[in-house]
Amino acid sequence: MSLRLDRPGIERMINEADKYNLTNPPQLRKALEARAGEPGAAKLRRILDRRTFRLTKEELERRFLPLVRKAGLPVPLTGQIVNEFEVDFYWPDLGLVVETDGLRYHRTPAEQARDRLRDQAHTAAGLTQLRFTHEQVRYEPDHVLAVLRRTAAIVAQRSGQASSRFAIATK
Repeated sequence: MSLRLDRPGIERMINEADKYNLTNPPQLRKALEARAGEPGAAKLRRILDRRTFRLTKEELERRFLPLVRKAGLPVPLTGQIVNEFEVDFYWPDLGLVVETDGLRYHRTPAEQARDRLRDQAHTAAGLTQLRFTHEQVRYEPDHVLAVLRRTAAIVAQRSGQASSRFAIATK
């Protein structure tokens, strides 16, 4: 089946199977171990890894920080309490909060509901809130970099800090 479908099609198939409790990514990964070398197994494993590979919080944050530098943002505060929530990255002068979401702490409905409360608290306090998934940080760094650059330019301008150090953000 995975030979005939493109990546979005395979992802839809996996999501539907997971949604209806027919299987889940860990079960699929285990089944693939017995089928190593068969047509389509490697393709399916790459897709599963892309969506479910878990970076630790520290690894995810280590991968994110070089993107912050490339975007022209100053070094953020980390692990700060903002609006009664611990945040991954915080720039108080810019009013910017960034969360990097690994699957370990953001998969269940309860965890996702808490993330929405956190986002709402930050927005209500006038902060700009960004979230990047582990997949984006690991596999789509150019997208993350582009969003950071655009956001850096906007929040710097809004906070009156538009200066040469943020000029790169608009390029």
